[in-house]
Amino acid sequence: MNSMRNKVQLIGNLGADPEVKNLDGGSKVARFSMATNETYKNAQGEKVTDTQWHNIVAWNKTAEIIEKYASNGDSIGIEGKLTSRSYEDKEGDKRYVTEIVAHEVLLLNTKRKPEQE
Repeated sequence: MNSMRNKVQLIGNLGADPEVKNLDGGSKVARFSMATNETYKNAQGEKVTDTQWHNIVAWNKTAEIIEKYASNGDSIGIEGKLTSRSYEDKEGDKRYVTEIVAHEVLLLNTKRKPEQE
């Protein structure tokens, strides 16, 4: 059961091109938003689509894969863990962020292919 603790699996579409940074010390980080959709029928029998947006962070090799092969609108699957952090903004207000740290990425429908490098 330990492998089920804090495990997130999502399939969705990138909302924008990933933002990738090379950090001091050689680490690489990719950040992107991902939309997931759920469709259901409301009380009137009408089809309703509920879209949820998720903030995703990928590090090092996973970030390299995202950088090379994923772009706005692409369909991908991710597996990772849910994390929360806080920081102070420029005005001194405390802000809270919930993100998914992706450990694995599955490229489902991407526009960029390896031969385009």
